[in-house]
Amino acid sequence: MPWSVESVEQRRRAFVYLLESGAFTMTALCRQFGISRPTGYALWHLYQSEGIEGLSDNHRQRRRHPLQTSVEIEREIVDLRQQHPTWGARKLRVLLLRSYQPALVPSETTVNHIMKMHGLTVARKTGRRHVANAYPIFDPDACNQIWSADFKGKFRLGNLQYCNPLTIADSFSRYVFSVKALERADAESCKPEFERVFREFGLPDQLHTDNGPPFGNAQALRRMTRLAVWLMELGITPVYSDPGKPQQNGRHERMHRDLKAEATRPAEPSFARQQRRFDAFRNEYNEVRPHEAIGLQTPDAVHQRSRRGWPGIIRDWDYPAHMRTKMISINGTFRSGSAGFVMVSSALSSKYIGLEEVETGLWSVYYRHVPLGYFSERTMRVEELPAAGL
Repeated sequence: MPWSVESVEQRRRAFVYLLESGAFTMTALCRQFGISRPTGYALWHLYQSEGIEGLSDNHRQRRRHPLQTSVEIEREIVDLRQQHPTWGARKLRVLLLRSYQPALVPSETTVNHIMKMHGLTVARKTGRRHVANAYPIFDPDACNQIWSADFKGKFRLGNLQYCNPLTIADSFSRYVFSVKALERADAESCKPEFERVFREFGLPDQLHTDNGPPFGNAQALRRMTRLAVWLMELGITPVYSDPGKPQQNGRHERMHRDLKAEATRPAEPSFARQQRRFDAFRNEYNEVRPHEAIGLQTPDAVHQRSRRGWPGIIRDWDYPAHMRTKMISINGTFRSGSAGFVMVSSALSSKYIGLEEVETGLWSVYYRHVPLGYFSERTMRVEELPAAGL
């Protein structure tokens, strides 16, 4: 099975526990764990029939193959590696050939496998984090379940300054809350506009964006940024399109096409005049233009204000008593006993996360109400959760 971490047994257990939770589909989990669906169902049936012990390597091990390396030579390989911890399989095999007949000495690949099986190898550093496609479906059936936000591509005004329009809309009613002309497309510039919209219209359950800054960071755990953490603190769950898949936010992209055609060509000579033009577009889009997707009604006729109002202040979060809390340091890590530091995300620096043990050495990781992934004490890494159920 093409598992992607050292501990195959722990990977199997994480798979069945996540599937048993009911929060993820078999298809999404198999895609995230890099296995086929038949393999996923086989593990699930094995777990149901034999329990968690059925997933262990010892339980699943067959009788020794006639050509399997003898116990004596296997012990010799372990002893040699311990005597020469920097020597690789090729050098150790040469030493074995000095003491045993060539027919009894395993191949270089087998020597490597035996060393890895006994925990005598050092894992290579992994490359940069890449976001795997999650194939999310963003199709709300009521107002304020999902809002979408984006920066429409920047353009020059008549005074040669760049304008970065921030757009925020409700994905169900198509109601456009804001088209704001900003000088910069960063968190500091757009956060006051989000706050204004939240005060006026309330809070959504989720905010759907692409993976670019300031909304997402494709190299970070759960694509977190400082802006995303602020949204979580307001009780909003950030969700993202797959990388390179703008069609997953097609409603917002279609609105952007209309915005570009009707309100940016030609560009106005100043920010003030460009903003007045954006406001006129927004009013017409919400109150005059009929939309086929909502039965030729206007967004203004369909949209309802969110029942979740602006909280005013962000309150501390109390994790359940059975959870273990950890403070994230300035460099994005937390300390796991005497074993060392575990990387989470620098976007959470000085924040507290919650760890919920799902089995010995395996923990679900939360920031407030949002599940971030699961932490394995064996690998000392936080692995990302599949983005299912969106």
